[in-house]
This record gives sequence, structure tokens and C-alpha cells, in this order.
Amino acid sequence: MKETDKIKKQVPLRLSPTLYAELMRWSDEEFRSLNGQIEFLLTECVKKRKGEKKDE
Repeated sequence: MKETDKIKKQVPLRLSPTLYAELMRWSDEEFRSLNGQIEFLLTECVKKRKGEKKDE
């Protein structure tokens, strides 16, 4: 992990009540905080996107 990756940036995020509830349930199932779950999901999406670009 790079030194700059250890510093977390704050990002305001607006979610619909329905999406918020779904993410809360999902994060509870996986024993993560909501913030941790969102960060995990975004990280996985970025990894997947980078992997798809390599195949092009």
C-alpha cells in the first residue's frame, strides 16, 4: 500500500432511503460498517474495471 493510500479523503454522499437501507443490511451481513461496505464495493468495482480494460 502506498503512503498516500493511508490518508482517507472525505466524500459527501447522498443516497435514497431505499438504497441506504439495502446497503445497511448488506454491511450488517458482512460485519462491516456502512462506510467500510461502500469503500469495499467501490474498490471491487475499480479492480473489475481495470481488469476489463486489460483484455481490450
